[in-house]
Amino acid sequence: MVQNEVHYFYVLECSDGSYYAGYTVNLERRIHNHNTGKGAKYTRGRTPVKLLYSEKFESKSEALKMEIKFKKFSKKRKQSYIEGR
Repeated sequence: MVQNEVHYFYVLECSDGSYYAGYTVNLERRIHNHNTGKGAKYTRGRTPVKLLYSEKFESKSEALKMEIKFKKFSKKRKQSYIEGR
């Protein structure tokens, strides 16, 4: 494992207005992959996507925990989280 690697939790807004939450160590490459159909299955039919929010974590575990937590939020709570950060 790479020392001092940054782990990102991120939220995208899809072309249909829905949110996609994910995890990556390379945010720029991951967003590019989503927009070129090489990202998650969910985003493939919902391009283009745009980055709404990202947060850095020191560990993969922390970033994934935030992703799981965020996915359980209601749409209103997700919007509030994004706006409040």
